[in-house]
Amino acid sequence: MPNWTHLPVGYHGRASSVVVSGTPLRRPNGQRRPNPDNPPVFGPSTRLDYELEMAFFVGPGNSLGTPLSVDEAEDQIFGVVLMNDWSARDIQAWEYVPLGPFLGKSFGTTVSPWVVTMDALEPFRVMQPEQDPEPLPYLRCSSADKRGGFDINLSVHIKPYESNEYFALTRSNLKYMYWSLRQQLAHHTVNGCNMRPGDLCGTGTISGLTEESFGSMLELSWSGKNPIKLGSSEISRTFVEDNDTVRLTGYCQGEGYRVGFGECTGTILPAVDLGL
Repeated sequence: MPNWTHLPVGYHGRASSVVVSGTPLRRPNGQRRPNPDNPPVFGPSTRLDYELEMAFFVGPGNSLGTPLSVDEAEDQIFGVVLMNDWSARDIQAWEYVPLGPFLGKSFGTTVSPWVVTMDALEPFRVMQPEQDPEPLPYLRCSSADKRGGFDINLSVHIKPYESNEYFALTRSNLKYMYWSLRQQLAHHTVNGCNMRPGDLCGTGTISGLTEESFGSMLELSWSGKNPIKLGSSEISRTFVEDNDTVRLTGYCQGEGYRVGFGECTGTILPAVDLGL
């Protein structure tokens, strides 16, 4: 996307289907267009995916019409959780042009069960990736500490329905994020949008440069072209299947101690049969 290095691309979500770790979710029904030469069809998603993300909760927030600068934004963040922004890739692909995701996302989002405060993350502050071109002035940090990233180790495992064992899919790190948390919040408010206590903002998919750091099955399987072999088993996946369980974990490693985020786990149940 031509705008990706100029602004933190995002979309508005909903709070109603944000669930805590351990809550099962139904495979969504929706319109899909598997064959571009034929009309769309309706039914359960066949390309259900996880997205490795983190998310931050807003603390005090800002008044309507009063933007937050990058330097002010971090003081408005209460803390951070793990987040699985489940995605029905086939529903999303058909519906999102030109207005963005809708039914492909809104069926459920899973978060970890407790919030790690920004104070607890302070020892793990790092430089984020170099930003080229230089961001516009409202996205630049003028404070003495330019370290906008955080060194948080992240991993994703899947327990396929055929097994009782979890298999590794992704190993990534929040420090790979191009746009920092404070830049994301500043951008969200620059038009005057007011943020309120408890508002939840997702980071977007956290992927690194190596294949093992790709933060979704869409990337790992190259959009379903290359099945992902699970460990030394005979099981493989291109996308999440019914009764599979996906688990996100994360931690910061200090000298002789560790700050953990708990688990962000969800099981996908079969879609509701609408008889259509």
